[in-house]
Amino acid sequence: MPKSLLIVESPTKAKTLQKYLGSDYMVLSSKGHVKDLPPHELGVDLEHDFQPKYVTILGKAKVIQELKKAAADIPEIYLGPDPDREGEAIAWHIAEALGEKDHNFHRVLFLELTQKAIK
Repeated sequence: MPKSLLIVESPTKAKTLQKYLGSDYMVLSSKGHVKDLPPHELGVDLEHDFQPKYVTILGKAKVIQELKKAAADIPEIYLGPDPDREGEAIAWHIAEALGEKDHNFHRVLFLELTQKAIK
């Protein structure tokens, strides 16, 4: 059973990382963003300091459920989306969806995907 879960954006990157990390890690992909502001309303609460309202993107509920199922018995979760502002948003939404109090989250950055760099 894997000791840690690593979540990245790209399915291709997940396959490569799984090969390098071995059986101690389960590597899954979020396939990009999982949440966004609602498409047909303002998306912020004007009366409460512009608190954003995020909703699950159509079709991503299944991805979130798969990530939750994989994370159920794994306390250490590594979030490895791309090192840009989109990646930060993806990592934050995944942590929120999985339950920030139920896991130890770690943000990791992959600047190159070579076996030497990953190890």
